[in-house]
Amino acid sequence: MSNYDHDFYSWTQEQAGLLRAGRLSDLDIQNLIEEIETMGRSEKRELQSRLTVLLVHLLKWTYQPERRGRSWTLTIEGQRINFQDVFEDNPGLKPQIEAIFSNAYRLARINASKETGLDRRIFPETCPWTFEQVIDDGYYPSE
Repeated sequence: MSNYDHDFYSWTQEQAGLLRAGRLSDLDIQNLIEEIETMGRSEKRELQSRLTVLLVHLLKWTYQPERRGRSWTLTIEGQRINFQDVFEDNPGLKPQIEAIFSNAYRLARINASKETGLDRRIFPETCPWTFEQVIDDGYYPSE
């Protein structure tokens, strides 16, 4: 039984040591492949998550203008920065951004409904903003 099954941290250190030593034939290839693929999916999920939170707040900004405040502004600003950081660190996700954006908006409608108490049908089925508008630091939807 490898450390992978009962001590993941030790397994990662062992694999790193084997790579540094050039002992490629001793690597746990199957588990390494799985972990690398998982890391990629994790970055994609992180990007979508940041975009979802941003879209939720843009929906709230648009559909609850009376509740706009410093907290929402700071969340929008912060999520734009977080999104850009993840996106810049993972340029390989650029070809998938349309699908990520679409999925993020679908989730944002659900979450905005949950957070505002407004019926989900109030929010447009497709995102009313372009991707460029959503990530633009100076953009805030008008009423």
